Amino acid sequence: MAALQAQLQQKLAQAPGFFHQAPVVINVENAKYAPDFHAIKQLFTELQLVLVGVCGANSDLKKAAQQAGLAALQLSKNNGKTVDAPAKAVAAPAPVAPPPPAPVVQAAVENKFIEQNIRSGQQIYVKGADLIIKGTVGAGAEVIADGNIHIYGSLRGKAIAGAGGDSSKKIYCYNMQAELISIAGNYWLSESLQGEFWGKSACISLQDGQLVLAELF
Repeated sequence: MAALQAQLQQKLAQAPGFFHQAPVVINVENAKYAPDFHAIKQLFTELQLVLVGVCGANSDLKKAAQQAGLAALQLSKNNGKTVDAPAKAVAAPAPVAPPPPAPVVQAAVENKFIEQNIRSGQQIYVKGADLIIKGTVGAGAEVIADGNIHIYGSLRGKAIAGAGGDSSKKIYCYNMQAELISIAGNYWLSESLQGEFWGKSACISLQDGQLVLAELF
């Protein structure tokens, strides 16, 4: 609990106020035993976070979470991981000398393209890559990427680039009317954005720890 509290406080300190009452789901896929969900829920309440539920839980963890009043949610189809095909029964081959180990090749992470508008209440997150949106990000919508964010339309919701902490990432949009922009934990709210670039195309970057807006073209 002490380690969890320290981690959460460190994350909250990166953007005071930004995570206020933010909904959170805990991935317990690798948990070896059921933690004290009641204590965790109380910690989140004290930090003014809303613990919605858990994902990746086995039957025992689901039961423990539900007893604490938490939802047991389903992980996405592959949760960004490679899924092995089910094993098939085959005849045992004759013994042969094992081949030399193949070199390990790291697959490139593909950027995510979305060719539609992102509506209010929707949240898109891209891990380890850029997010490219051919449409509008509506008010109340949230787009998040570990990489850069490109919006070929209006940005009226929230855009968070460099979510993994990479301060070199940028946000590009054709019509900047954002509720919030953030890069690597540094953020500005709408009130700070309503100036020279409001309603215009803009590029948002982080320089010397400060957000900077510039002309896109």
